[in-house]
This record gives sequence, structure tokens and C-alpha cells, in this order.
Amino acid sequence: MASDNPGRDTPSSNDEPKNAGQPLTDFLVQLEDYTPTVPDAISEHYLHTAGFNTTDPRIVRLVSLAAQKFISEIANDALQHCKNRGANLNTKSKAKDRKFTLTMEDLTPAVAEYGIVVKKPHYFV
Repeated sequence: MASDNPGRDTPSSNDEPKNAGQPLTDFLVQLEDYTPTVPDAISEHYLHTAGFNTTDPRIVRLVSLAAQKFISEIANDALQHCKNRGANLNTKSKAKDRKFTLTMEDLTPAVAEYGIVVKKPHYFV
């Protein structure tokens, strides 16, 4: 029965690991060696434009990494839209030989999922 050993089922404050922040520390050390696709200078510029000033390059690198993930998710969603649109068309080319092109037709619904509205300029309509 659990009431026979009350300290055994639930960890006490003495049982908690002393290095609870170790994964975060390891991640920050890995950030120093990682070079994201979005350059730090670009992230730093936009952070400064938004009013955020920092002297810690790890923060800038973290924002660069988040921007890279955001861009890659949008590109992947656009690719899925392109593949779905291509599946509806009757094409006889092999899947291996098929090359995809990023178009506004695929990008518009991909960014719309993130709340970004893209409209063609009036002179293209």
C-alpha cells in the first residue's frame, strides 16, 4: 500500500537532481558552435529594429535558430501543398524525376496557416 511508505512513491525535495538546468546549459553550449542558416547579423538587425537590444550572442543565435525553423516549416508546408496540387493533376512522370518549384500558389496557403496574408499587387491581377 502506498501509505506504508509515503516518501517512496513521491520524490522529496532531497531526491531532485541537483543539475535540473543541465539540458539548458548543454543546449546553450551547442548554440555557440552551431551556425544557423539565418545569419546572426540579420537576426540582430531585426531584433534591434523591434527594440530588443542584447549583448549575449547566444540570444541572437537562438532567435536565428527559431527563424530558421519557422522558414523551414513554411517551406515544408508549401511543398506539401505543391505535392497535393500535383497529385490532382494527371502526370506520367516518375516521382524520382519530379522537380518542384516554389510558387506563390503554394506559398500563399502555407503562410495563411500562420496568419500571414499574401495578396498579389493590383498590377498583377
